[in-house]
Amino acid sequence: MRISEYAVALLLLSCIHNNAVAQSSYQPVRPRIVITADPELDDNNSLIRFLLYSSDVEVEGLIYASSAFHWKGDGKGGKWFVPGREYARFGLNLCPCESWRWAKDEHFIHDAVEAYAKVYLNLKVHNSGYPSPDELRSKIRFGNIEFDGDISKDSPGSDLIKSLILDNKPGQLYITAWGGQSTIARALKSIQEQYEYTTQWEQIKAKISRKVVLLPSGDQDDTYAKYIQPNWPGVEYRQFQGGPNYGYGAQLKARAEDSVYMTSSWMKENVSGRGPLGSLYRVWGDGKQMVKGDIMDYFGLTGHTDDELRKMGYVVWMPVQEKDSWLGEGDDPTFMDMLGNGLRAYEAGSFGGWGGREIINPNTKNIFFQPGDTSSRAMAATLSTAAAQANKAADVAAYPNFFPAAQQDFAARLKWSVTPKYSGANHEPVVKIEGPLNIMASAGEKIRLNGKVSDPDGNAVSIKWWQFRVGTYQKKVNIVNAASEQAIVEIPADALSGQTIHIILEATDNGSPSLTRYQRVVITVR
Repeated sequence: MRISEYAVALLLLSCIHNNAVAQSSYQPVRPRIVITADPELDDNNSLIRFLLYSSDVEVEGLIYASSAFHWKGDGKGGKWFVPGREYARFGLNLCPCESWRWAKDEHFIHDAVEAYAKVYLNLKVHNSGYPSPDELRSKIRFGNIEFDGDISKDSPGSDLIKSLILDNKPGQLYITAWGGQSTIARALKSIQEQYEYTTQWEQIKAKISRKVVLLPSGDQDDTYAKYIQPNWPGVEYRQFQGGPNYGYGAQLKARAEDSVYMTSSWMKENVSGRGPLGSLYRVWGDGKQMVKGDIMDYFGLTGHTDDELRKMGYVVWMPVQEKDSWLGEGDDPTFMDMLGNGLRAYEAGSFGGWGGREIINPNTKNIFFQPGDTSSRAMAATLSTAAAQANKAADVAAYPNFFPAAQQDFAARLKWSVTPKYSGANHEPVVKIEGPLNIMASAGEKIRLNGKVSDPDGNAVSIKWWQFRVGTYQKKVNIVNAASEQAIVEIPADALSGQTIHIILEATDNGSPSLTRYQRVVITVR
């Protein structure tokens, strides 16, 4: 292949992978991320996990948000009602009301950061990348929390998001929505109001479409459907499916190999019993409520049947589970693909990782699962028909079970938080692959991949190479010497030009808990 053709191919590869930049394990990228969260108890749990991974990202904002399930009110007696909300379901008729499921002095984000501050020095021993407590405190803001879906005025949270969207720092800006998206929508609306009738408007819109990636837990206040999607159709909107179930009731249909990580014994030993952060983590029957008297939050009670709880006035929408067992972290998928575990899942929604994979389905109508309104639009100009068909095939392809690895990693980081000596805890293996991680090869060619794996604690490490079937070539690819550091990938003869093959080098140590790291190579067929 001539140099000019190679350059064109690399440019096409970059477009197909949503401007993904080739990286090596030596210089991992730290994605810029904003967390917006409402005071749901699983948001509290997701926040604790997120802070333990703040070493892997650039935390740009920790913002209180409202949602259909939680809003503060204006404090002036104003009442609010939206048809179909939970206060009008389950036989309830509780609103219009002045607030809904919001504590008088709500500060769960502040509490989590203060718990982090107590263990920060321990965490730094194990990973130098953790941000200081003062840095995290400086990122906390209150967003549009007065009323569900209200984007009528700016807030400190929307102002922060607006400034981040408009800044000129390199890289994309990932904005999560663990609750409603009104704070995000207000930031975008403020930008629209400022620039829409200026000569800068088209340039601003193009910049935002390139830069902003929304990572929602659904559309919890309808502001995506009503404002963001109609006015900002170019903004990427990633929702993930197929990955681990971190949500409420995950234990109810868990695989046998996953269920152990949600039992009361495992949770007490590895999570809720581990220091200041663990003590804030919500589990079944822990005696806590996010809001005193909340009829939706019966999870802290113990010793009662479902029927008894109903007679006590609670809305029981999930059966009672074993005391101290897993309760839920339903917002984890929004950030688990941002982690620096070597899977590079942040680069494109199609890559997949510990948070799941974005499945491109333009026919999806349900706004709560709206992958069709995301990068499929931004990538439409470059994705071929073959690529679209491969994405459809991936809907039914078996997705790797990352839950055990994610849970063991979570447990290790909580142990770091209470362990002042490096030698007192386990640390992840180091996985490297020689050369670039985005490469090109011809159909029928044999590609040698050279890996190097080590462990900082001197533990034994098992390794394997495997095909992650998220590429646009969906058939099985043969890997020779898959259990050694040097492997050979045989590019199938029927692979078409432009198709991609994703190969993972995985390394797992025998420490306690056992930890796993990866490195991904993306091969594009010439």
